[in-house]
Amino acid sequence: MRPPFRPILTALSALALAALLSGCAWSIGEKEGTDGPKTVQPTKGDELSDLKKAYDQGAITEQEYNEQKQRVLDRP
Repeated sequence: MRPPFRPILTALSALALAALLSGCAWSIGEKEGTDGPKTVQPTKGDELSDLKKAYDQGAITEQEYNEQKQRVLDRP
């Protein structure tokens, strides 16, 4: 015959483990002294590709494309 407290002990162990792990997950990604999420700046190549797509799709004129392309290329 099994002791009646075994299922209760198993359930309590599972709850304790879940509580422990949820506390760890709460702090993932949070670092003291940060000002929030970091943004990723597109590369010049990404911007030039996007400009070319916009020009090819007719979203911007040739003049706008050339002006924006030069602006991207002149940037440090």
